[in-house]
Amino acid sequence: MYARQVSMDLKPNTRADFTKKLESEIIPMLRKQKGFRDEITFSNPTDKRVFAVSLWDNKESADAYNKGSYAEVTKLLSGLVDGTPQLRTYEVSSSTFHKIAAKQHAA
Repeated sequence: MYARQVSMDLKPNTRADFTKKLESEIIPMLRKQKGFRDEITFSNPTDKRVFAVSLWDNKESADAYNKGSYAEVTKLLSGLVDGTPQLRTYEVSSSTFHKIAAKQHAA
């Protein structure tokens, strides 16, 4: 499994609009992407920073999304985000929810 973490700063007083756009437009778009598994978004009502983690079956699916629909997502959020969202990618090494065990490495 593969993960994409996007962190961004919201413009003042846009948290409700961000949440609405996420639920009504972005998550439905993600669900149509090949290999998409889950989206988890984190925010703090007292901070402008939010970050989202999307989970994918494999790196190829995450990369295909990054080269395709992700540009549309950044456009949808452009009026709500201060600056450029920062993207990091990871291989998922463990997850209790998705029942992925950490790989054992010989010492």
